[in-house]
Amino acid sequence: MFLGTYHPKLIGKGRIALPQKVRKEVKGKKIVLTVGFERCIFGFNEKEWEEIVRPELSRPLFSDTEGRNLRRKMCMEAMVIELGAQGRFVIPERMIEYASIKNHLILIGAGDHFEIWEEGEWQNYLGKIEKESSLS
Repeated sequence: MFLGTYHPKLIGKGRIALPQKVRKEVKGKKIVLTVGFERCIFGFNEKEWEEIVRPELSRPLFSDTEGRNLRRKMCMEAMVIELGAQGRFVIPERMIEYASIKNHLILIGAGDHFEIWEEGEWQNYLGKIEKESSLS
């Protein structure tokens, strides 16, 4: 399970190293990255990705418009990324732009996946969800 909050450094243009605890959860040399529903990047180990996508792929292709749209959203930006020996990889430029990542990023564990955020965006989002939960 992906847990914790980390502050990996950008190494050159879009290159980062996964924290050791996150690498242990990947259980392999490849990850799947895709854009998140908020302005972040989702990361999965390959097996989890297949399990998450499987129910969407089982929806009827021709008669389920919502299923087709969700399938497109999930898969159109997804990429299998090979990790280097130190768990380093390059975040695709399109994903960096989507998440507005500049210099400071944050990586959070989210159970079945991890997320990469631009740190300021994450702080804004975290403040919003903390405010919403305190109103309950």
